[in-house]
Amino acid sequence: MFGHGDERMTTITDIAKMAGVAKSTVSRYLNGGSVSYETKKKIENIISKTGYTPNAFAQSLKAKKTNIIGVIVPRLDSYATSRTLIGIDEKLKERNYQMLVSNSNQNLERELENIYTLAKQKVAAIILLAVQITDAHIEAFNNTQIQVILVGQQHKDLHSLIHHDYKSAYDIGKYILEKGHKRIAFLGVTEKDIAVGKQRKEGLKQAIAEEKDCEVKYYETSFSMMEALKKAKIIIEDFNPSIIVCATDNIALGTLKAAYSKKLQIPKQLSITGFGGYEVTGVIHPGLTTVKYYYKEAGKMAAGLILRLVNGESVEKITFSNYELIERQSVDNLLAYKL
Repeated sequence: MFGHGDERMTTITDIAKMAGVAKSTVSRYLNGGSVSYETKKKIENIISKTGYTPNAFAQSLKAKKTNIIGVIVPRLDSYATSRTLIGIDEKLKERNYQMLVSNSNQNLERELENIYTLAKQKVAAIILLAVQITDAHIEAFNNTQIQVILVGQQHKDLHSLIHHDYKSAYDIGKYILEKGHKRIAFLGVTEKDIAVGKQRKEGLKQAIAEEKDCEVKYYETSFSMMEALKKAKIIIEDFNPSIIVCATDNIALGTLKAAYSKKLQIPKQLSITGFGGYEVTGVIHPGLTTVKYYYKEAGKMAAGLILRLVNGESVEKITFSNYELIERQSVDNLLAYKL
């Protein structure tokens, strides 16, 4: 019944049915995972009878080390993520490695699950576009013994490639102060996100601390443009700042929309800045003054670093990617009116 003539027809589903086990159990067996002795013998027996051979991908997973690099991303609908992935993919292709992307959808539990799943799939290493690093992350990396590099966040126990969040925010702070802004609102995100939520806020704070007579208020929103829009309306009504410094370009776009809904002229009645350097910021009117991070270049750098780690070469604990402050039309020069 299970002759070699059927070998092309046999699938994991068939084997699972014949063995009376779940398909995931057969997968686990094929990927070197733990199954009971009795189940293992049953599956082995059916495989030898059917002459079943797993596909090339599954076979590569049984190898000690694959040429696959796992990449865990917090969300797929992000300019920063997509540009970083393009850079990672290009660099890995050059070196005959493949990228396997897992999306955690900004869910911490799912992110941790992805680490264990990729490790079971025997990826050579993991690039994690992290939002925050918890003790559970460190435990996952210790348990799986897998090489990892963080992109966008840093942790003392892990290799990291980070954007100059603090320094670029300090530069934005100095820039707006030079333009005479003294009534400043910062619209950020949760400080659990060390890079975007904390470092960008702290960099701005430091610049403002070096200036006299400033009134600053710090607000928090999510990464959503619509949430930022709602929060920006409240800021305009309650505080009426001369400028809103936004922690991301998406938040800045939401703020821009809020200003228009209040019939405010940009930059005459309200100035706005962002972080990221998304392409759209250069084509809207007025163009958004922002910090441009080179995400694609950062992706290439991260891929190069992880391959060095995989090959046992030494890598600096922290690597910085490049940035540039791009001055456009969304910031008014208040000092010009005093001349």
